[in-house]
Amino acid sequence: MARLVLQGTLLCLLRVGLGTQDSDSLLPHAPHNCPQKCVCAADLLDCAGLGLREVPGTLPAAAAHLDLSHNALQRLTPGWLAPLSRLRTLHLNHNELEALGRGVFTNASSLRLLDLSSNALRALGRHDLDGLGALETLRLFNNHLAHLDERAFHHLGTLSHLYLGCNELLFFSFNHLHGLGSAHLRVLDLSSNRIRRTPVPDLAALPAFLKNGLYLHNNPLPCDCRLYHLLRRWHQRGLSAVSDFAREYTCLAFKVPTSRVRFFAHSRVFENCSVALAQDLERPEEQLHVQVGRSLRLHCNTSAPALHVAWVSPQHELLVAPGSRNGSIAVLADGSLTIGSVQPWHEGVFVCLATGPRLHHNQTHEYNVSVSFPHPEPDAFNTGFTTLLGCAVGLMLVLLYLFAPPCPGCRRCYHRTCRCCRRCRRWPQTPSPLQELSAQSSVLSTTPPDAPSRKASVHKHVVFLEPGRRGLNGRVQLAVAEDFDLYNPSGLRLKAGSESTSSTASEGLVMT
Repeated sequence: MARLVLQGTLLCLLRVGLGTQDSDSLLPHAPHNCPQKCVCAADLLDCAGLGLREVPGTLPAAAAHLDLSHNALQRLTPGWLAPLSRLRTLHLNHNELEALGRGVFTNASSLRLLDLSSNALRALGRHDLDGLGALETLRLFNNHLAHLDERAFHHLGTLSHLYLGCNELLFFSFNHLHGLGSAHLRVLDLSSNRIRRTPVPDLAALPAFLKNGLYLHNNPLPCDCRLYHLLRRWHQRGLSAVSDFAREYTCLAFKVPTSRVRFFAHSRVFENCSVALAQDLERPEEQLHVQVGRSLRLHCNTSAPALHVAWVSPQHELLVAPGSRNGSIAVLADGSLTIGSVQPWHEGVFVCLATGPRLHHNQTHEYNVSVSFPHPEPDAFNTGFTTLLGCAVGLMLVLLYLFAPPCPGCRRCYHRTCRCCRRCRRWPQTPSPLQELSAQSSVLSTTPPDAPSRKASVHKHVVFLEPGRRGLNGRVQLAVAEDFDLYNPSGLRLKAGSESTSSTASEGLVMT
């Protein structure tokens, strides 16, 4: 029994020892090639704020996001990014870099974001940014840049956001953008520099989507009439770069720093400027209205044949042959754009970009497309049917008039509506002499029956009015009292004039 207990105890001790050994083997180790004091987590390498004067010698190859900001780096050696083939973002801001140099960004073809802001860079050479073919965002603000090489951005074909604000630039070429293509560029920040010369025609020739993201505020621009009208039009169109910073757009009125005035607050400086100077600066965008479901075709109209044509959709998608990603938009071989069935998401500004050796500079053409739903059309007015119906109704009325005349008893309902012969029964079939006399007096009287001064009430019937004494010529005058009742003619009184009445008997009763 004692032997069994001893064996069990030894097995338990052995199991505990093995368990402790397995637990120690599971403890986390330091990541491979992670620099000292840096933080390495998955594909993130964070070495920010460590006071580094040089880049660490060993860097993990799995790093996709490298942060070296807020250090004291003064230079970058060529090929230092060779181990980082997966790198997507690189933060070098808030250091002491004064120059870059050729080959600094070799093996950084996958880099999307490069932050070089808040350094001491003074110039940008032609080959300083070589190897950044996939770069989309470049931050160079808050440096001391005073010179940009003419082809400094030549290899950055996919760059969409370029920040050059808070530098010392005296000039920027808007004609070729220092080698930068405008097909993808959406934001160009040149604010808070020392730019004094701005070629207005080159500014006007920029595509609409780039004008919306071109920031020129806080520069000592000249108080030029053409520039004023151009910026004012951009402000009226609601372009964000101008409308959001309208109070910070200034110019020098007398070419001295103390004469700086605001473009949109001191309009009296430009009151003598002629609007005709800015009429031909920008080609107005074409306004197109199309209904949902219809087809649409846009042509890239240029002054000369273009070698390359590309389009930018309202969703900022670059469109080249064969067309858009979803297949709803097609780009043909002649450079035109077609939409088989227009949908609401096609509404907006389409911009054509044309380049070629025969063009003076890259040309653009804009179409502002408005999409509406079709309204239900009302039924067409059938004039033939209505004409036939009118003829039939007219024929029926004629037949009723010819073959269905009113009953004879109603013919003597003189002043009452004859709807039925039954309403005429109270009139005698044979009119009395007094009724005939009243009817004849109404017909022979020269006074209109509805004259206001001669109107009789319902119970006061006047046969004819008594004329003046002069002109009676002894004729008998028939006088009727105002309360005379037509149904009781016994109260009728004949009245003769003062003249002889013998002529009355010979002439008979005459109504005047």
